[in-house]
Amino acid sequence: MAKAAKVALQVAGREVVVSNPDKLYFRAAQITKRQLVDYYLAVADGALRGVARRPQIMKRYVDGADGEPFFQKRVPASRPPWIEIATFRFPSGRSADEVVVNDAAQLAWLVNLGCIDLNPHAVRADDMERPDELRIDLDPVPGVAWPQIRDVAAVVRDALADFGLAGWVKTSGSRGAHIWVRIVREHEFAAVRRAAQAFAREIARRAPAIATAKWWKEERHGVFVDYNQNARDRTTCSAYSVRATQDARVSMPLAWDDFLRCDPADYTLATVPALIAARGDAHADIDARPGRLDGLLELARAQEAAGARDGPEPRSKPRVLVIAQAKLKVDALAGLERWKARHADVVAMLQPADVLVDANRGRSSAWYRVRVNLARVPAAMQPPDAPPDPDYDVRGEWLGAGGQLDGDG
Repeated sequence: MAKAAKVALQVAGREVVVSNPDKLYFRAAQITKRQLVDYYLAVADGALRGVARRPQIMKRYVDGADGEPFFQKRVPASRPPWIEIATFRFPSGRSADEVVVNDAAQLAWLVNLGCIDLNPHAVRADDMERPDELRIDLDPVPGVAWPQIRDVAAVVRDALADFGLAGWVKTSGSRGAHIWVRIVREHEFAAVRRAAQAFAREIARRAPAIATAKWWKEERHGVFVDYNQNARDRTTCSAYSVRATQDARVSMPLAWDDFLRCDPADYTLATVPALIAARGDAHADIDARPGRLDGLLELARAQEAAGARDGPEPRSKPRVLVIAQAKLKVDALAGLERWKARHADVVAMLQPADVLVDANRGRSSAWYRVRVNLARVPAAMQPPDAPPDPDYDVRGEWLGAGGQLDGDG
């Protein structure tokens, strides 16, 4: 049977054309583009709750989940007249007319462009300077298992309550977890990020064995409480987003009791619609109780008076080798394997957290860097400096402010 070139859907009173509906977007799970669109329509109420009235960056996987995405800030000029936009201004001084999704037709149109996950900013289109969301991203270092992430999340829940804030937890759909806090729109990005950094330090103080707020990646252990997701230019996958994993895993909103005993692998494109139909949306009331950041900002002032600082802290500067730089992650990891084969004696001394795989955002796509922290390796056994293999020329890539992608990938 010939594959359909396109199919027209009637959604929210509009016609949405899905191109190449039979194209495989998840080869391992045999999920097509049409099935991805159908999933988002099935969970539209919850998905829209996470993105409604928010400008968002389009992360487009035009070759499906196995391909490399590219990032499109500006909405296509050829969009239908019913696609809404908002102008977002970045720290660099640039601006972009970004898409704003408010109904199921707009959602389906966006997914048809290859947007597997949804990546909104923390502001609403009617006030682009004051976030209504504090974002707590729990990003495990390599080798950290899911139970430790849950343990850190429980500390976060209790600490938020101590500051009069309600956290709404979800799996990230990747390796970590997200806790979103709705807040009153009274502070600009810098203040919200400052509150988030103070909170991250507080979690590291309460749970020093399992959590960290360290800026430098090579100094982290356990679960990093990534306050940087509250910077002005950052976006993070929203509720019910499908992630580009082999099993089409979903960033699943959960009640706290369910989260603290869950297995993230249970939540996929294939399973989530039925779970919502049976249980409802655990985050249905997320907008009902916005909190204030007064307590966290007072904590920030106290920490700063005691010597804490914003941005990079002094560090011991262990020797960190850049092993590979590549446009594609698979090429960067292949370079790492070649390095391991040459230095098996060194590899035997490393822990999973010593291998640092950085995804860096270029002007419209990502490039990848692999580094190895040699802090555990005696100086006499450390390999000499050598050019990265491969050695991608990143000079043409615009990193912008912050540069690094979502920590949990």
